[in-house]
Amino acid sequence: MIIRLVMAILLITIMAACRKEEPVMTPPPQVTLANPKMTDVSEYIDLTGTVGAYQLVTNVARVSGYLEALYFQDGSYVKKGTPLFKIQQDQYIQDLNLYQAKLTYATEEYNRQLEMIKKNATSQNSVEQYLSEMDQDLANVALAKLNLQYTTISAPFDGLLGEHLVDVGNMVGQAPMAPTAIVTIEQIDPIYVNFSINTRDALRIRRLMAAAGVAVKSGVNTAPVFVQLEDEKGFPHKGTLDFSNNSVDTSTGTIQLRGIFPNPDKVMFPGLFAAVRIPLGSPKPGLVLPESAVLSDQEGDYVFIVNTQDLVERRSVIKGPLQGTEREVKEGVAATDRVVINGIPNIRVGQKVEVVKNDTAMRPPTPAPTR
Repeated sequence: MIIRLVMAILLITIMAACRKEEPVMTPPPQVTLANPKMTDVSEYIDLTGTVGAYQLVTNVARVSGYLEALYFQDGSYVKKGTPLFKIQQDQYIQDLNLYQAKLTYATEEYNRQLEMIKKNATSQNSVEQYLSEMDQDLANVALAKLNLQYTTISAPFDGLLGEHLVDVGNMVGQAPMAPTAIVTIEQIDPIYVNFSINTRDALRIRRLMAAAGVAVKSGVNTAPVFVQLEDEKGFPHKGTLDFSNNSVDTSTGTIQLRGIFPNPDKVMFPGLFAAVRIPLGSPKPGLVLPESAVLSDQEGDYVFIVNTQDLVERRSVIKGPLQGTEREVKEGVAATDRVVINGIPNIRVGQKVEVVKNDTAMRPPTPAPTR
């Protein structure tokens, strides 16, 4: 009886082991497709720059004396002609009075000598001596007025002040060869953005200019330059190329450039980092795809295409410039290709996919505008 039971259990075990498991069918991954869209594409170069003042002046004590007053608040914005500081004036007022008195006496004496020489009551030498004294006193009066004027310094232009460097009550201006700095002022409207370009891009621009029949350096003061700060999008600041160096910096292999920008709202100020965009020519028709659909690996840039059998293919492409959230594709795709724009992480080359919808944001190609 026990033997029969054991045999039955072995038979059941063998039959269970020989039974084949039915495969579980997994559905194909779902993807969203789009056709490349024809639109006007602008070529440009993106660079990084720093904001710099249009003018920067360090206001110094031009005469010696005690610093009597500061008329500004550190970091404030002032208008041209606003008084900034005052040096004690007593000595310079008295110097002016002294030289003015000497000039008055020398003038009167010179006039008296002129009358006397008409009567042969004096010599020509005396006349010339008083004339010389009068001229010297006249120069001393002018110098005294200038020194008195230097005791009060005003803003040379509309600008942003820094921190004061000397406190009231200190002696300033004692060393003419090393004048005492009081405060700096920076003009920030308009304002500069300084940046550099590598020699490869510089040669590329030169070739484009030569092909268009444009003379080198003709873009200075006319070529547009766009800038965005770290918390901005869309390059909202438009300026012009103001300066292009004539030589390459051999230590960095770059050429120094500078753009000038209106800055009426004072949003840009010296020291900020800025993204710089230089357009290269007029917009031209080109095919674009969502930026997320254009991938890269060690073999290069590529997109995933779904063929007529709904199988995934890899297509190598050559990327163009970014246009907002879209990327131009210069080579590798046609306007009729079905490009995967959603579901990319779930697919592989040769795999069959299920197309759930076509993206309506990517419209069918439109004819290029007539030029």
